[in-house]
Amino acid sequence: MLERGMPMFHVTLRRAGPEFDPALELGEQTLFAEHAAYMDLLVEQGTIVLGGLLPNLRTAHAMEADSEEEIRAIWARDPWIDSHLILESVEPWDIKLDSR
Repeated sequence: MLERGMPMFHVTLRRAGPEFDPALELGEQTLFAEHAAYMDLLVEQGTIVLGGLLPNLRTAHAMEADSEEEIRAIWARDPWIDSHLILESVEPWDIKLDSR
């Protein structure tokens, strides 16, 4: 039986905000240092369990939080939200396999 702590959510974002320039590398985007620092903080806190890039300018994250509302509040504080990233979905994720 898998022991669970906080609920897990699958979060999908799209790199398509009005300030995101697909011609530039991620590190060359405006506010990249601020966004990266925020992402590092979420990883250090254990909120983001894993995350990465998907095809078609999308990203996916496995995140732990008490609720979907908390996940949305966390993303609302990201310097890139709505300017570089658009939050597409936040879905509860019932994890059955976990090697942590």
